[in-house]
Amino acid sequence: MMNFDSTSKMNKEVMDNMLTTMSAMTKGFQQIAAEATEYSKKSYEDSAATVEKLVSAKSLDKAIEIQTDYAKTSYETFVAQATKMSELYADLAKEAYKPFEVAASKVAA
Repeated sequence: MMNFDSTSKMNKEVMDNMLTTMSAMTKGFQQIAAEATEYSKKSYEDSAATVEKLVSAKSLDKAIEIQTDYAKTSYETFVAQATKMSELYADLAKEAYKPFEVAASKVAA
């Protein structure tokens, strides 16, 4: 009977850990999706504004300047976004692993 109780308790802990992990993953993926959507929207708006500037450019030199500024800004924004996304994925992994880390420390003790 003692073995059944300990097995039941262990199964409950495992299930709780899995549910906590799934909750953390869901929250993390929602953050990632929201961030990707926001970045896409801003990127589209920036490119549309650049096209408007290019259309109204009075000279080739001004058009090249506008395009160069856009390329530089787009690259910097992309690198910043990629860094932010990688941090979100790292945070997601840490949060998803946390319940199992606690369980592993209990087993090791």
